[in-house]
Amino acid sequence: MSCYIGLDIGGTKIMVKSIDTNTHQSILYKEPTPIDYLEGINLLHHLIKKAANGRKILGIGAAIGGPIDHKNHLVSPLHQPNWRDIPLKKIMEDKWQCPFYVDVDTNVAAFAEYTLGDYQQGRFLYITLSTGMGGGFILDGKIYQGLSHPEIAHQCITHPYNIVICECGASNCLEALVSGNGIRNIYKKPAEELNTREWDEVAYHLALGLRNIACILSPEVIVFGGGVSIGGGNKLLDLSANYLHKELKLVSSPKLILSTLGYDTALEGAVLFAQAKHLH
Repeated sequence: MSCYIGLDIGGTKIMVKSIDTNTHQSILYKEPTPIDYLEGINLLHHLIKKAANGRKILGIGAAIGGPIDHKNHLVSPLHQPNWRDIPLKKIMEDKWQCPFYVDVDTNVAAFAEYTLGDYQQGRFLYITLSTGMGGGFILDGKIYQGLSHPEIAHQCITHPYNIVICECGASNCLEALVSGNGIRNIYKKPAEELNTREWDEVAYHLALGLRNIACILSPEVIVFGGGVSIGGGNKLLDLSANYLHKELKLVSSPKLILSTLGYDTALEGAVLFAQAKHLH
């Protein structure tokens, strides 16, 4: 019997899921992400072994924070400071003797949303609004990479009152205005405690970023996931859509949709990624 393994390697938690190729039964494990890099690698090996449960592993897919050096297969997730230039592909393939595929978590999540949602649009964008912010762009059914992963969250949006410094080090990034950490920094409270006026401000700043995205990428649909998106719900998207329609003049407004996959989008994508890559 054999299986596929999916990994979601996040800054606060690691999730590992296996899918049985015969019965389609799955096994899921979740553990806090260790600060130390070697502890993190050892935990991944431990959870993969438990999830495989003695079965042959046909492929492993992984989602991790960017940036990723795809040419040299090195990962350096921004929110895991002890992980820098880690040859994760080599480590995993040497250990488990099977193909290993890793991509930025938002790309993997976009792949899951596009595939499981059965979207047919040629230009599809997935945006996660959670602790941070990121996006994955699907162009004609394939993940768009460009010279490097497109960082839609780090476009400049001017704050009306002061300069806001993003965690990336730049000033007035969209992420610094609408992400969970950005909201805490500006409003001094978590997103779930925002009042109506504050949610309206977040929606306006988000709409400014979506305006830039729509003018440059022209996505037909944008799907939103992550804790802030789910917390704000359709009210947040409706507010942003209203601002977007008012400001967008020369191109069509994309449809804004809330994800139905919940918090495990990247993990589901990692499993699909392993299956799709292996099958091709």
